[in-house]
Amino acid sequence: MLSLWQGSWIAAMIVGVLVWGLLIWAIVVYRRKDESVPKQTKYNMPIEIGYTIVPLIMVMGLFYFTARDQTELIKIDNTNTHTVNVQAWRWSWGFNYVDEKVYDVGTPAVVPNLWLPVNEKVLFTLNSGDVIHSFWVPAFLMKMDVVPGRNNQFEVTPDRIGTFVGKCTELCGVDHSRMLFNVKVVTRAEYDAHIAKLKAKGQTGELKNPNARIAGAE
Repeated sequence: MLSLWQGSWIAAMIVGVLVWGLLIWAIVVYRRKDESVPKQTKYNMPIEIGYTIVPLIMVMGLFYFTARDQTELIKIDNTNTHTVNVQAWRWSWGFNYVDEKVYDVGTPAVVPNLWLPVNEKVLFTLNSGDVIHSFWVPAFLMKMDVVPGRNNQFEVTPDRIGTFVGKCTELCGVDHSRMLFNVKVVTRAEYDAHIAKLKAKGQTGELKNPNARIAGAE
């Protein structure tokens, strides 16, 4: 996916340089020098065919590579080690660690942390109980909408230890900008210790989407 993104930018830059170059060339070379009217050309079939076919080929190429990479990106192969059920509501996040039967939860005032073990595949299932949100972790190069009544899924294998910012990217109300979370990618030992801490705090079982408590909020 990164190579597709980089390739798209390179292609766009090449087209941009070509178009701007031709515009500047036409402005300089064919600038008005006197009051005479230049020859009027009604049509030029080779040029018209060219500027129709070339963009069409470019769009078809981008469509092909996008469809190919997107199909691979959202493919679920069910070899994941962990499953995290993401609950989104106005205006925060909750994370159910399905296999461990514990959860993390945040508020607009307290940014929640999503803990993941490094180099272990995770299946995310995304749920919303009120409006459309969007789950985005820039470091994962992945963004997916969280739609009421639909369980969207994707898999990822975090391969770098660190803390990464996540956010909602779908305008969902007045406090949309506060729908933040952090992803903490840690060693397996640190992950297990955090799970044990959640159990000790009594955050066991499944976190239900609390949107009913804020129904009608704007």
